[in-house]
Amino acid sequence: MVAQILWLASYPKSGNTWLRAFLVNYLLGADKPAPLDVLGRHVLGDMDAWPYERILGGPVVDRPVEEIYGVRSQAHRLLAEQRPGIVPVKTHVQVRRFAGVPTITPEVTFGAIYVVRNPLDVVISFADHYGVTVDQAIEASGAPVHFAGGVGPVIPQDLGSWSGHVRSWTRARGLYRLVLRYEDMLADPLGAFGRVVAFLRHRADTERLEKAVRFSSFKELSTQESAAGFAERSQNSRRFFRKGRAGGWRKALSTRQVSRVIALHGPVMGEHGYLDQRGKAVA
Repeated sequence: MVAQILWLASYPKSGNTWLRAFLVNYLLGADKPAPLDVLGRHVLGDMDAWPYERILGGPVVDRPVEEIYGVRSQAHRLLAEQRPGIVPVKTHVQVRRFAGVPTITPEVTFGAIYVVRNPLDVVISFADHYGVTVDQAIEASGAPVHFAGGVGPVIPQDLGSWSGHVRSWTRARGLYRLVLRYEDMLADPLGAFGRVVAFLRHRADTERLEKAVRFSSFKELSTQESAAGFAERSQNSRRFFRKGRAGGWRKALSTRQVSRVIALHGPVMGEHGYLDQRGKAVA
């Protein structure tokens, strides 16, 4: 049986690391929280340079993005071969064809868990992580062509716009998927992560679920970062785990900035419950 990838997907700063931390703690089933530095060992990243460099026969630095993405399907097969069964892989790319190949390879895909977060909050965390102003983050979120970098030896990540990203994953044809709202994960973590376990077709185990939720809480992750750091923290930011709340935009964004985000993303925000019937922000 060919190993298959479980995509853990999101636009950046939408809760992907929380999802990874839960999944690792649940799968390990240990009696203490998994350290942050083991996340990358159990959940691979499709932005990591090594599979592309192995295929291309050298560093990806300064190579055209079209050349890198042209071997993406081969890179995904390498990721899928790293272990038997389902292989969790983090991604921030949008679903589309680029450089003649799909950004997500169907032949080695089991399914995807997609986390969506209110873009009004996303742009604040995005600005902090990438070292740009909030206004720049807002405009970046609306850019149909947008490649982002990351921490360490990584390839450019084909984000596109926030709206395009969300729709590419939530409307992808033939994809077995679960869509989670970050805000629902905050409001009812047991319920939200219980859906993850069901999606993976695992037998219900309430004790194991509750333990994994507790071991991956924002408080636990933040405490671990304070004590030992986190390799994925950007040099532009003091902390990776900033606040872990929803609705911070109400104090952080100006009326003009809120209006601009809604102008860019109103239809998709409405689809996911971030706007009321009058087009006003509610989450």
